[in-house]
Amino acid sequence: MPQQRVAATLGISIQAVTARLDPSQRRSRQEAARLAVQQQGELLPQDEIITQYVQGATITELGQLYQVHPSTIRRRIPDDLIRPHSRTPHPRTRRRRTLADEEIRRRYRAGESSYALAREFGVSPHTIRARIPDTDWRGRPARKTPTPPPRPPKPRTTSNRMTLPVPDEEILARYRAGRSASAIARELGVDCRTILRRIPEDERRTHRQARRLNRPAPGIDAQSIRALRAQGLTWAAIAAETGLSVKTVRTRA
Repeated sequence: MPQQRVAATLGISIQAVTARLDPSQRRSRQEAARLAVQQQGELLPQDEIITQYVQGATITELGQLYQVHPSTIRRRIPDDLIRPHSRTPHPRTRRRRTLADEEIRRRYRAGESSYALAREFGVSPHTIRARIPDTDWRGRPARKTPTPPPRPPKPRTTSNRMTLPVPDEEILARYRAGRSASAIARELGVDCRTILRRIPEDERRTHRQARRLNRPAPGIDAQSIRALRAQGLTWAAIAAETGLSVKTVRTRA
C-alpha cells in the first residue's frame, strides 16, 4: 500500500507514517510509481480488454476508457493478437475523362475558343491546345523581339564658342597693357576663365606676377618706414599711413 493509503487507513498523517519506517523500507518515487501501475493493471479486466481489442477497438481508445496509459493496455494483450501498425492504403483510382479529339477540333474550327472548351470538358486550356493542330490554331504565334540595329556613333561637335563684344586681339592687347583677366572679365560681363581661354599659354602671368600687378606696392623705402617708427608710430599706424599691411611694413623695415 502507498503511504497515503496507510495514513488514511490508520487515521494519521503521512509524516507520521514516514517517521515510523526505516530508510531501507522507504520506496523511491520510481518504484512507487511502478508498483502503483502494477496494482492498477492487476485490477483491469484482461479478458474484457482482449475481447474489445479483437472486436476492433484500438489500444489508445482502451487506454482512454480504463484511464490508463496505452502501454498498460498493450501489456494485457498477447503478441499474436496485436495488429500491425501500418495499414495498407487503398489505391485511389482517379477517374479519367476521355476526350473526343475529333469533336474538340470540329468545335474549335466552328469558332469556339479553347477556354470555352476547357470549361465544358473540365480540363485546362493547355490540354485543349495539345489536341489542336498547329495549322488550325488561331492563337498568336510567338514573336521574337527583333534586335535593334546598332546606332551609329554621333560625331563629336565642338562646343559653340561664346561671342564677345570685343575681339580676341583687343582682349590680348588689354592684357599686355597690364590689365588683369579679372578686370577685363568684369568689364565684359563674363567669367574670368572665358578671358583666359582667349590668351595664349605663353603670355599668361604667374600667380605672383598677377598679385604684384593687381596690388601694386607704394614706392616707400626702408628709411621712410624707420623715420616714421622713430617718431613713435606703431606698425599698425605706419601700415595705415603707407597703405601697406603690417607684415609688409615690418619686412621692409
